[in-house]
Amino acid sequence: MENRSYVGGDETTWNADTLPVGGLAGSHHHQHQSHHAQNYTTIDLKTPTADDKPPLREKWGRNIEFLLSCVALSVGFGNVWRFPYTAFKNGGGAFVIPYLIVLFIIGRPIYYLEMVLGQFSNRGCVKVYDLAPAMRGIGVGQTVAIFTVITYYTSVLAVTLRYLIASFSPELPWSKCDPAWDNCVDSSRLGSLTVDANWTQPRTSADLYFRKTVMHSADSLDDGLGFPDWRLTLCLIVSWICIVAILIKGIKSSGKVSYFLAIFPYIIIAVLLVRSLTLEGAWNGIKYFFEPQWDKLLTIEVWYEAVTQCFFSLTICFGGLIVYSSFNDFSNNIYRHALIITSLDTVTSLVAGCVVFGVIGHLAHVTGQPDISKVVQSGPALTFITYPDTIAKFDFLPQFFSVLFFFMLFLLGIGTLIGIVTSVITAIHDQRPDIARWKIVISVGVAGFCIGLIYITPGGLIILELLDYYGATLVTITLAVFELLTFAWIYGVNRVCKDIEFMLGIKTGLFWRICWGIVTPITVLFILLVSLVQYKPQDVPLGYNALGWCLYAFAVLQLPCWAAYAMLQKQGLVWWERCKAVLRPMADWGPEDPTKRSEYGTFIDEYKRQSSQRAETLVEKVRRRLFK
Repeated sequence: MENRSYVGGDETTWNADTLPVGGLAGSHHHQHQSHHAQNYTTIDLKTPTADDKPPLREKWGRNIEFLLSCVALSVGFGNVWRFPYTAFKNGGGAFVIPYLIVLFIIGRPIYYLEMVLGQFSNRGCVKVYDLAPAMRGIGVGQTVAIFTVITYYTSVLAVTLRYLIASFSPELPWSKCDPAWDNCVDSSRLGSLTVDANWTQPRTSADLYFRKTVMHSADSLDDGLGFPDWRLTLCLIVSWICIVAILIKGIKSSGKVSYFLAIFPYIIIAVLLVRSLTLEGAWNGIKYFFEPQWDKLLTIEVWYEAVTQCFFSLTICFGGLIVYSSFNDFSNNIYRHALIITSLDTVTSLVAGCVVFGVIGHLAHVTGQPDISKVVQSGPALTFITYPDTIAKFDFLPQFFSVLFFFMLFLLGIGTLIGIVTSVITAIHDQRPDIARWKIVISVGVAGFCIGLIYITPGGLIILELLDYYGATLVTITLAVFELLTFAWIYGVNRVCKDIEFMLGIKTGLFWRICWGIVTPITVLFILLVSLVQYKPQDVPLGYNALGWCLYAFAVLQLPCWAAYAMLQKQGLVWWERCKAVLRPMADWGPEDPTKRSEYGTFIDEYKRQSSQRAETLVEKVRRRLFK
């Protein structure tokens, strides 16, 4: 049964199923209803029967499965693959401090907020906007952004699988230089290198193996993208088969897999950390990673990158957390889970950074390069250069540790992708429950595979950075502003806090209220505006930048389009009444269980009755919106 909100009717049509939750309770509301009765038209909102009630949402088998699935979702490619190259690109220590600040005032508050609303409503990333139907386009736009991320995350997963297979070779293929490579240094080399004055800066065999053997990378897009590598194509097929196989039976099967996906990678990361720290010159790299560069802290670019990395690292404002939380039991203690996962995510990012920067410090020692920032090229390839280089230097069974590492990285990627693909599947299934879930899963897999072929072409890494900027990063920050506006001010911080009190029986502290209502939205809005003002086109042909802006526009314009659609659905009302109607919660907003929803309606009615007993100034209304 499609959810619909109240749009009007005469006094005799009011009943528990047509009233918005907490709405029109008490004499004041009845007077208001009578005054405007002539402006309303009646719509068919019948009392649901056992036959037309939607089935209860599928649930996690155990709470620990939810916790581990969130760990697998948030602790993944964003930490081990994206964080190190973003930190390296932005000056190491110049990036870490803003990143930690942003995690505290933006990442953790949004993480908790999304978990709250997902669990409270048992709705996906689109249907959660039943709390303000005009804003449903935010969820649709976020689904577009997360699908963009899915397409290139699976290509990274394919590259990981390619390395995993290569790790079974008698000798690691990237440990030695190919005779055709110029200015190459063996990655297995442990001693320092004396560089002749006539040489250009040497590059490691791990670097050249990735660029020349695996990706066949092009330096620019002037000659087009080229054709996908057939080996990577096969790996991409296998990657999608793994994802589809896990998801095709629903959330309970993916919950069982989370035990392995969330725990095993930490064992391998610990082994790599120990090895990285024992490499000669490693501490110079780690010093570069943590030592602040105070002049760069004043540049908006570093803060912009910190905010975007926060979104990718925690996987917030993409819809995945809302979806995962929507499969929870209503009384699950997500406050504790939010603190555990965000803390673990931060530690994982820092540990992964130590591993990568320890290797970079060692590479600087080997190649005789005093400037660590010039040792390797930054970008998506960084992880596939530094980690293999570390493994090549293992004295004992490097193939064994290589298999463990790339198997670990593959599991991290699978864990992240299961969560974000689930958000897309759920968004579609919530809108079209008549379509069998397995059909949606297979359709998403086929579409993702076809688009993912772009990234495994010679020009694929350039396209990856382009679409990551326009289709994922810029879209996510833009829609994050509207998400926070909707949750904190249209729905209201006070209403969110009352929902938490009803659901968990706890009062919400001042830190969360101030972050949700003031600090977080203002910070994200400021970062967005400055990034747009200081926009510089990507270093690609003009047509590719135009394509990026088209993708951005397609995602962001979902918001006004869906708002206009919601307005048009409200027939028989004057325009200002339509605006009010589409910004109020729908009739069935609240807990999934009918008994709980009835109790919640009484709970909110009492709260609204107490809040509307006296006239308020604008300042008092704002104060109540945040603190009461």
